[in-house]
Amino acid sequence: MDQQDEALRNVRIAARGPQSTIEIDGEPVDFRAVGAYTISRLPGEPPHVVLHLAGSGDTQFEGMARVSVADMPDPGPAAAVFLAAINPEELERAALARLDLGADPHSLTEAMLTQLGEWARGA
Repeated sequence: MDQQDEALRNVRIAARGPQSTIEIDGEPVDFRAVGAYTISRLPGEPPHVVLHLAGSGDTQFEGMARVSVADMPDPGPAAAVFLAAINPEELERAALARLDLGADPHSLTEAMLTQLGEWARGA
């Protein structure tokens, strides 16, 4: 076993729907401490788990770790592509047909934004 293997940790993630539990070397991690996690693996290398801390919870991490720092991707380009693909006539028709369309000022705009959000989520 080389030096890199000695620093490896046993990580267990059990996920069911939006709920998950995480253990590191058999110790549970407070679910409030982790906002997200990613798992990746390159051929010939052990899996790489990145825990994105949420800034709350009681878990403290101690010891050696491989640290990964990632910037959140800019949503602008993806949003621009999504919006460019929207048919304005179809959006207006869908917004006007919504059961939650109100009669207040800006209700149509609110209905259109709600409709766009649903389309973006695949609903």
